[in-house]
Amino acid sequence: MQVSVSVTDYTWPAGPAGIPAGLRQVVEAADEAGINTVWVADHLIQADPTVPADTDMLEAFTTLGYLAARTTRVRLGTLVAAATFRPPALLVKAVTTLDVLSGGRAWLGVGAGYQEDEARAMGLPLPPVAERFEHLEDLLRIAHHLWAGDTSPFVGTHHRLEAPASAPAPASVPHPPILVGGTGERRTLALVARYADACNLFDIPDDGATVRHKLAVLARHCDAAGRPTGQVETTLSTRVMPGQPPGAFTRHCADLAGLGIDHVVVLAAGAWTGDAVRALAPTVAELAAVRTTPWGELYGPGRGE
Repeated sequence: MQVSVSVTDYTWPAGPAGIPAGLRQVVEAADEAGINTVWVADHLIQADPTVPADTDMLEAFTTLGYLAARTTRVRLGTLVAAATFRPPALLVKAVTTLDVLSGGRAWLGVGAGYQEDEARAMGLPLPPVAERFEHLEDLLRIAHHLWAGDTSPFVGTHHRLEAPASAPAPASVPHPPILVGGTGERRTLALVARYADACNLFDIPDDGATVRHKLAVLARHCDAAGRPTGQVETTLSTRVMPGQPPGAFTRHCADLAGLGIDHVVVLAAGAWTGDAVRALAPTVAELAAVRTTPWGELYGPGRGE
């Protein structure tokens, strides 16, 4: 089982002047502690519900470039970029650039988008929900088109590329892994099954009922797409709570592995610090030896929910 951290809060004690040092300490600790990925949120306004809305927020891909220059091992990605905030070819180029400059450590983490207040406040495009998913599918198709080196015209529902080009190619082979965030059963998980390398679920305190159900739905979508479930990495966002004993958190993650979760993405209560990331190192080491139960065997067609 893999462990990642998600950075959503940039409010270190030194204020804005302390952001570069705070980020550097976090990402360097992640590199040392065996953390799989450092994720950042893709917002222009603070969206973490545990943090005041007027606190500091950084643009995601500029931040990831800064983190890439200060690390050698940890992977980097957005959890998740909204499909409509940037033209899709520009977003794919940003991820390709990050992948090349980091030596193959980038993710393409995307979703349909949901922050309507932010979009109105900042003049960002966020069409009605059904149309957002059309844009998301166009984006996923464009990523595969460009990363396959296909120079033929691309025609999607909303986007047309007359002469696609993607040079240099990504450093990752065959391409940076694609994560689609969200748990919608009709559109989101179907897009995961068709186009993505990973999904992202949420840690709901219901003894695993929601996780089991969502993975069963995803298994049905994979079956309909003719795709083995083992090709989709299951990630789940969870929080480590203040005062929670490391052993208790490790046991919780091991329980999630038993439900079929491959990879936990850990959020902190407040801004991450280097010390807090390093404190995860024993958990990372213990969970590296925990075998995730293949979720397709648990929830695949004919297995029930």
